[in-house]
Amino acid sequence: MARKARPAAAARSSAGSTKPEPGPKPERERIIESFMDLLGRKPIEEIGFAEIAAGAGTSLTQLRGLFGSKLAILAGHIKQIDQRVLAGGDGEMVEEAPRERLFDVLMRRIELLEPRKAAVRSLMRSCGRQPGLALALNGLAVRSQHWMLTAADLDAGGPRGAARAQGLALLFASVLRTWVHDDDPGHARTMAALDRALARGQRLSGFLDNISRIPNCIGRMGRRRHRDEGEFDEEGVTV
Repeated sequence: MARKARPAAAARSSAGSTKPEPGPKPERERIIESFMDLLGRKPIEEIGFAEIAAGAGTSLTQLRGLFGSKLAILAGHIKQIDQRVLAGGDGEMVEEAPRERLFDVLMRRIELLEPRKAAVRSLMRSCGRQPGLALALNGLAVRSQHWMLTAADLDAGGPRGAARAQGLALLFASVLRTWVHDDDPGHARTMAALDRALARGQRLSGFLDNISRIPNCIGRMGRRRHRDEGEFDEEGVTV
């Protein structure tokens, strides 16, 4: 189903409102920001704690007190994105079909990730070299997608919810592979990729009714996409 381009997240959030002057950022937020800035310029394995602390204007002692690892800092960033998606819900979507609600939630997430596209691209490259990192990030992604399902008012509880979240993490990762190369401010290619992924997931595996089968059909989805379009890779990492 064709969809119109969405306004940029920043423009939508600022329209019709006047924000007060921001005060100093909390130390935790400065550390996350420093790490994500560095991740946009170099692989995660080359980032040192000393340079994270220096970029945040804090000490190694304070950094260690707040975060135990680089993955913990990344988890903090993912949590920030989760919270912003949850806070930005559109009341007009309540009456829409489940697929439309999920599309809206995931596009809000992508819009919020836009300033960190270089960092996401860097993580994707590192995951291609480090299966252990990919596995760890998948765990963070699945936890995050539990919240995205809830934001879309879809059942995320129990074993079925866990399977739904895993399937959605894989599906979203495939869409991010398109997004990192999509320079259109309206995200036209990304929106089309997400719409196709949701449609194929729904058709091939009963996505919204029985998403637990998605992990088994991701390979089929990738082969079909490669055959039909020869355009997008289904591998990747979600954030």
